[in-house]
Amino acid sequence: MAKKKLYDRAKSVLAGGVSASMRHHPYLDRPLYVTHGDGAYIWDEDGNQLIDFSNSNGATMLGHNYPAVQEAINEVMSRGPVTAGETEDHVRLAEQLCKMIPSAERVRYASTGSEATAVALRLARHVTGRTKFLKFTGHFHGLSDAFLFQPRQTIHASAKPQATSGGVPTSYAYDSLSVSWNDVEAFDDLMSREGNQVAAIICEPVWYNAGCVPPDDGFLQHLRDAADKHGCVLIFDEVLSGFRMAPGGAQGHYGVTPDLTTLAKALANGMPLSAIVGKGEIMEELAPTGTVAHSGTYSGHPLSIAAANASMEILSKKKTYTELNKTANWFYEQLQESFDAANMPVVVQGLGTRFGVYFDRQDPVRTSEDSEDNDHELNARFVNACIERGVYFHAYRTAGAPGHNGITLSHSREELGEALNVIQDVAKAMKR
Repeated sequence: MAKKKLYDRAKSVLAGGVSASMRHHPYLDRPLYVTHGDGAYIWDEDGNQLIDFSNSNGATMLGHNYPAVQEAINEVMSRGPVTAGETEDHVRLAEQLCKMIPSAERVRYASTGSEATAVALRLARHVTGRTKFLKFTGHFHGLSDAFLFQPRQTIHASAKPQATSGGVPTSYAYDSLSVSWNDVEAFDDLMSREGNQVAAIICEPVWYNAGCVPPDDGFLQHLRDAADKHGCVLIFDEVLSGFRMAPGGAQGHYGVTPDLTTLAKALANGMPLSAIVGKGEIMEELAPTGTVAHSGTYSGHPLSIAAANASMEILSKKKTYTELNKTANWFYEQLQESFDAANMPVVVQGLGTRFGVYFDRQDPVRTSEDSEDNDHELNARFVNACIERGVYFHAYRTAGAPGHNGITLSHSREELGEALNVIQDVAKAMKR
């Protein structure tokens, strides 16, 4: 009742009753009201403790209230941080990112993932003199107008892109090209026709926004080769995949280096910070050395920079990932076994610290078409039952791909074991 009253209050003053659309949990038909978090746990408005698999939509990779991050923020706060000022901390973080990320020769900070991808595309258009770009159906690159197009009715390469948001000019669709993920034939066909007009090829190198759909063997290299052949800028949107499975993110894990990379989420363990990194010759086209506009009062906010420096100190170490990936792989195997034991047709796919759960499916998810094949009614029953028992999964939509959840550095095997016990009970009850 308390949650309903709070939501009623929110709807009278907040647009849609929330501060951001994705905070409305479609299975709960309201947001989850959270008071605080610590480690692998969050607490809701009624004082219920939940094992958290959302982790701030993936932003809190180390865990909530992580000591080293909190200490770094508090230290800067004690100095009286000045917004819109440059510090040695900014330089130190950029130096670290250039060491960690294969594509990083220069760094520019921003505030959100949407801002970072918009600037990356602007750079690509500037250096190529072209306007079109190729994305993959369903890949999420933020909420700037250019990226708010997807084919409707069908997700084949021949489908005409249409705006997925009100207020976006339909004329922008001319520049947006889309093909299915991991579909080499469709990609090659489109590039053979449009390649000399394409400024950028952009992708999530691991498609986490659909749960977890990795690239087929050789697919990222195929994109790299095509970009070189047609004179396009290859952009890896690593807002979600950055740092998930290796210090160098997906590009470090797969050994394919793009021209530009966008980062956010895990970069500052939940604090608002994003970055565009890439080849020096492209990045230096940003003002003030070049003519491509980008600036912002809150770009590289000192508290976020402090959080990022503390986070990178931990995530720059390969040994961090030895235990992290071992725990993640163990958990995903146990999670799959929990559904198998209940004889439920569910596929679990995970890499590093993020994973997806696909209901009413038995085959691996590879393509954009595959990702649409998910039973949201079953998904909703599962998620709501888990929340009632103290395990939190977030959901983003009621149709199409299920979205992503994950673990953090703070999720111990003991806590994951507790969650698995709940999941096993829920799965068995659903099957009955």
